[in-house]
Amino acid sequence: MSASDLQNPADRRTFLRTTLDLGDVLLHPWGREAAESKTMLDGLIAAAADPKIALWNPLAITDRSDARAWLESRDGGWDRGAGAAFAVLNANDGVLLGSVTLRWVDRADGLAMIGYWTLPTARGRGVATRATGAVTSWGFRTADARRIEIAHAVDNEASCRVAHRCGYLPEGTLRDSHRFGDGAYHDEHLHARLATDPEPTDPTGEPTANGTSR
Repeated sequence: MSASDLQNPADRRTFLRTTLDLGDVLLHPWGREAAESKTMLDGLIAAAADPKIALWNPLAITDRSDARAWLESRDGGWDRGAGAAFAVLNANDGVLLGSVTLRWVDRADGLAMIGYWTLPTARGRGVATRATGAVTSWGFRTADARRIEIAHAVDNEASCRVAHRCGYLPEGTLRDSHRFGDGAYHDEHLHARLATDPEPTDPTGEPTANGTSR
C-alpha cells in the first residue's frame, strides 16, 4: 500500500490558487491583492448595490472598508483550501464582470457547492455559464470533488438557466430553504453534477469552455 493510499481524502481535496483563462474572460482568485485596487473595491460596492445581486446574492458591502473585509474572508478560504472564490474579469481591461465561488460542504465526502453572480454589463452574454462551467470542471479535475450542487431561489430563473447549461441536473425543490436579501425564506431548486457526468454542451452544441490554468 502506497503513502497516497493512506492519505486522508480531505487532504487531497484542497483548492489551490490558480487563474483560469477563458480567452476574453479571466477567472482570478479573489483575495488581499484585489484590495489594493480601488477599481476592484468600487466594483464590489457597485455589485452589492445592484438590485438583483442584493436580492439573490446579498453582499454585506457598502464601502471600501467592507469590501476589504469581504476580500480578506475570501482569501482565508483559499488559505485553508476550503473555498475557491474567483473574480470574473474582462481579459482586455480587467473590469469586474462577476464572481464564482466553489466551497466544500463536506470536504471528506467530496461534496461541494457553487454559486455565482454577474454585474448588469455581463448579463445575457453567457459569462456566468462559461465561468461556472470552467470552475466546475476545475473542481472535479484538480480537487477531487465527487459531487457539486447548486441551490437557487425558485424565482431566480436566470440562475436556473445557468445551472441547466452547465450540466447540473434538477433534483427537486427545497421548501423555505434559505433567507434571501428581501428577508424572506424562499423555496430553492436543487441541481447537482457528479464527477462521472459527461461534460455538457451549450445551446449551440459546442462544449462548455473549461479554461486553462496558469
